[in-house]
Amino acid sequence: MTGRSRHAGSGAGAKAVANEILASVRLTDEQRLDWLRLVRSEHVGPRTFRTLVNYYGCARAALDALPDWARRGGATGPLRICTREEAERELDASRRLGVTLVAIGEAEYPGRLRMIDDPPPLLSVRGETATLQAPTVAVVGSRNASAAGAKFTQRIAHELGEHGFIVVSGLARGIDAAAHRASLATGTVAVLAGGHASIYPPEHADLLNEILQDGAAISEMPVHWEPRARDFPRRNRLISGLSLGVVVVEAARRSGSLITARLALEQGREVFAVPGSPLDPRNEGTNGLIKQGAAVVTEAADVVAVLRPILGRPLDVPAEEPEHEAPPLGAPDSNERASILALLGPTPVSLDELVRLSQSSPTIVRTVLLELELAGRLERHGGSLVSLV
Repeated sequence: MTGRSRHAGSGAGAKAVANEILASVRLTDEQRLDWLRLVRSEHVGPRTFRTLVNYYGCARAALDALPDWARRGGATGPLRICTREEAERELDASRRLGVTLVAIGEAEYPGRLRMIDDPPPLLSVRGETATLQAPTVAVVGSRNASAAGAKFTQRIAHELGEHGFIVVSGLARGIDAAAHRASLATGTVAVLAGGHASIYPPEHADLLNEILQDGAAISEMPVHWEPRARDFPRRNRLISGLSLGVVVVEAARRSGSLITARLALEQGREVFAVPGSPLDPRNEGTNGLIKQGAAVVTEAADVVAVLRPILGRPLDVPAEEPEHEAPPLGAPDSNERASILALLGPTPVSLDELVRLSQSSPTIVRTVLLELELAGRLERHGGSLVSLV
């Protein structure tokens, strides 16, 4: 199951080159505070952040405009906007933990993560930031790992480290923990579902401290955020986004590891699966991946053989222009808003379908969707699908 990297066109506009996203080599303290306020405001996800900052040119102007966007989208109450005091408290708490907030476009931001559709505007990083620039491979699998699965994970993670790869995983119980422990000496990255002050599971706090000696931990969540069930798929897109490829060791038919594999394919990453006994339900997902075309892995050399050629290719990330240029926004009238809203419901629908059925321009449809999102009425799904909340 081989993925192909997809890069959105940059569309060199003077405004885009001048704006804060990626054009800044280093954010000022005030810009970083404004970015944090915007990304922590209600209903502002990575894509909405990018759209607003590209449109207004800076985060501060976008913050000022948020209430009007929410009002036009039909918000029933005031939009919660992160205050300066709240952002300053988070920055202070982050500094006390040794956490740095790295903005997309800054040198410390992982290059491959910049290439996904919805990279975090700000990434909270602790540990050795240089680890994030090295070639990485994700190793994920069942929390309820078998003894054989844990043993194989330790072996392949150790061997991948010896081949010069940093092992990425999610600090979960089972396969994740085995992958981290086996690669402590060569460097490993833990991707957190919660904030740096709310480690999950709690018993892995000591393991995380060991990881930070030569590796790193990253999160996009507020520093004190306690992870919820829906935060783990969000974390999984970072695990695959950081990596050249994802190795799934054990995964049941309905498994978070299969979500990571799907996201890896969407991001153009390689997907590998370790075959297992068909009598063990922990292998249903991995055996299913192999049937779908995932590369079979029985040793680290299987992974290395596929990924080595990729290492020789330069990252296709522009130095001065955003690779995720936000499209222009328009000014829909009441009839256009009503037409687009009428087409939306609880079933996800694509942007292309909305454009075709509403007979509106893509610019108008995107604008209406942004208004609805900031009003808390729209949910975004993978593959550019949206639905009403």
